[in-house]
Amino acid sequence: MDTRDIPYNNQTINDESVISLENIAQGYGDKRVLADISYNFQKNKITAILGKSGSGKTTLLQTINGMVKPKSGIVKLFGQPIRYESIHATRLKIGYVVQNIGLFPHLTIQKNMSVLAHIAKAETKSIVARINYLMDLVQLPSTYLMKYPHQLSGGEQQRVGLCRAMFLNPPVLLMDEPFASLDDETKGSIFQDMLKSQKNEPRTVVLITHNKQEALTLADYFVWLREGKIVRQGDKEQLKQLLSENIDL
Repeated sequence: MDTRDIPYNNQTINDESVISLENIAQGYGDKRVLADISYNFQKNKITAILGKSGSGKTTLLQTINGMVKPKSGIVKLFGQPIRYESIHATRLKIGYVVQNIGLFPHLTIQKNMSVLAHIAKAETKSIVARINYLMDLVQLPSTYLMKYPHQLSGGEQQRVGLCRAMFLNPPVLLMDEPFASLDDETKGSIFQDMLKSQKNEPRTVVLITHNKQEALTLADYFVWLREGKIVRQGDKEQLKQLLSENIDL
């Protein structure tokens, strides 16, 4: 597919570090959630965020997305500090996928997928081309377009959610345990969809997961959080070595 048919083209983002965190601290009342987090997420790579429940993973993702403003520190997207007063425009360049999917039950699959394109006022021709491309990518038949979410299985709904997040070809994709409720067979199929998408349309992906094997399958890099701090980080080979040593982080 010609990328000119896609409302946003990832190739226009030139910063090697698309997401940069500088001394991020976050907390609620007396409870510290993130403490002095500094990390540069590499352009067009998948980085897995690992850690036990309560380690700060989701808060970190929400901070990157501008949903939560840090108590201190700077979040940079595309080389510039987040401008919270115009965060909605920034979020059109960020795809977001969560575990519960969040499809609109009263909208067809076609409308669920393309809702962001209509907000961005994309041309109808571009929307149709993008729908066809993404449905083919995730191996869903075109007959599903007029169905409603309740008529699809959990795995099929998650594929639609992934398509919606990628619809504008965002240079950044944030994923908060999107595969946690799926069975192993469905996961394996969606992982292939993810890797195919990353090959066709490289983007900077931040993936929160409890599943270490999932991180090994999908991620190029990893960050391990404990009590709001980074305790380990590295590439896929370093993660593989860490897991082989069975170290409890």
